[in-house]
Amino acid sequence: MNQPVGFQDSDKTLVCKLNKAIYGLKQAPRQWFERLKGTLHKLGFQVSKCDNSLFIHTSSTYKLYILVYVDDIIVTGSSPPHVKQVIIDLSHTFALKQLGPLDYFLEIEVKHRPNGSLFLSQTKYIKDLLDRANLSSAKSSFTPMASNCKLTKHGTNFFEDPTFFRSIVGALQYATITRPDISYSVNKVCQFLEKPLVSHWTAVKRILKYLQGTQTLGLTINSADSASSNSKASSTIPFNYANSAPSKSKASSTIPLIAFCNADWASDMDDRKSTFGACLYLGPNLVTCWSKKQHTISRSSTEAKYRSLALATQELMWIESLLTELHISNTIPTIFCDNLSTVAMSHNHVLHNRTKHIELDLYFVRDKIQNKTLTIQHIPSKF
Repeated sequence: MNQPVGFQDSDKTLVCKLNKAIYGLKQAPRQWFERLKGTLHKLGFQVSKCDNSLFIHTSSTYKLYILVYVDDIIVTGSSPPHVKQVIIDLSHTFALKQLGPLDYFLEIEVKHRPNGSLFLSQTKYIKDLLDRANLSSAKSSFTPMASNCKLTKHGTNFFEDPTFFRSIVGALQYATITRPDISYSVNKVCQFLEKPLVSHWTAVKRILKYLQGTQTLGLTINSADSASSNSKASSTIPFNYANSAPSKSKASSTIPLIAFCNADWASDMDDRKSTFGACLYLGPNLVTCWSKKQHTISRSSTEAKYRSLALATQELMWIESLLTELHISNTIPTIFCDNLSTVAMSHNHVLHNRTKHIELDLYFVRDKIQNKTLTIQHIPSKF
């Protein structure tokens, strides 16, 4: 930074001691968060062990939660008067702008429906993205990617503006928060950011054209107990889990926690690495999903899907830890996999020579099964 006007000094060994962090400096976000955390601690909040941006305040009569992203804050809880009091207490220390009930947060639109559910979408964000790509009036596509699409990094027909390509693809990654249907396609085009070809841009345009015709789609967040009280719970998620997962002592008050995992074995044409993914449900609600390229080469489809199973297990354990911290009961997590060999391997206590290279994943999953904190079940590819 430059020396302030009127305080210039020719001695370059001297430094300025700031009374407070200046906006734009590297230290500013850290100092802001430390001050906010200290204020919340005085108000009785504790930092979550699973997520440093989540603050929890519990008492015998109410619970309060504060979620922080830089200077955007969500305050919620079981007692509206205490929520208002927290906002008033924070306003004594910080200059707050109260926006009322949650309806827009980090480019995510939140609609409150009459039945109590929430609908999350990114319609405005997608419209702005289409305008940037000059595809707002393009003809829509029925699918984000053709089933026989095979992309490769080898070629000579390079895209003329790599920076623009990276900008659009990076924006598509954020759109997957409420649009898990494009996760696989976006993951594919993200693998060619270094030297994109015209064929890669064609694939990106197809994703954008698909979004152009499905701008209003999003995620619905229902009440966690709607699965047990609603007779149509089996249509809320892609599998009827009512009798699939063993429950704990109080089955009526626990929330089902299930996951589905899969892998596309050796799908990459350049290095034959596999693409794997999973989706996790808390009750009837999709809470997280991903599609990623594996870091190592799998020698069989069973190995590829077992790595997907191990990552899904890891994510389930994190969600279960967060639920425990929030004092929310859940059933024993269940993962569904369509590969019988993978399911059998997860229950087999005998290690074979051909599985030594994935021994860590094997022990990790089996340990959860033996402790009865995880169940693995087979699900047919078509049902």
